[in-house]
Amino acid sequence: MSLVSVAPWFRLDCVWEGEEADVPPGMLSPWWRLLLLSDGSLTRHLHFITGQEVSVQVIDMSPVGWDQEGAPAELSQIPGPWVRRQVWLQTGSGERLVYATSWWPAGLVDQYLQNRDWPIWTSLRELRLELYRDIRRLYYGHSEVLAREFASGEPLWGRHYLFWHQGRPLTLIYEVLSSRLSTYLGASSPAEELLNLRP
Repeated sequence: MSLVSVAPWFRLDCVWEGEEADVPPGMLSPWWRLLLLSDGSLTRHLHFITGQEVSVQVIDMSPVGWDQEGAPAELSQIPGPWVRRQVWLQTGSGERLVYATSWWPAGLVDQYLQNRDWPIWTSLRELRLELYRDIRRLYYGHSEVLAREFASGEPLWGRHYLFWHQGRPLTLIYEVLSSRLSTYLGASSPAEELLNLRP
């Protein structure tokens, strides 16, 4: 019998979704494209963008057994049972910029997240792991809960990706970015006609 996390996780109700190759020219501004498609540390990018330190607020970290409900299909590539971690990435002034959910092998999570209050990239860098971020899908859609928590408008951009280590997927991560990032990056809303180009 699988364990069930007390806290639900939040995903977007999509207007559009696709892979990097499905994004038509002009759908994303260069800065939004860089943020969503970069394989670098999102926490570091947010620090550079905002000029503020970015910290992690852990919402929930619970064993979920073999529960895949709503998760991207690539979760099956991560050895289960899983622990699911949910966090906000926020500035020193308390502005929430990113919501993230990650799934970890229950038997390995303590090895890789030795300080659970650190950003994932910081934890893995401290262990000097060689990592590859494999971005699998982009999302553009709605979440009333996340928009309310971000104190921002909708729709919102999101993505999910795998972290690979030594040729094997280590964790699956799903992220949603606040539309308040438009303050730093410019407009994020694609033209309405482009949203009809569903892959």
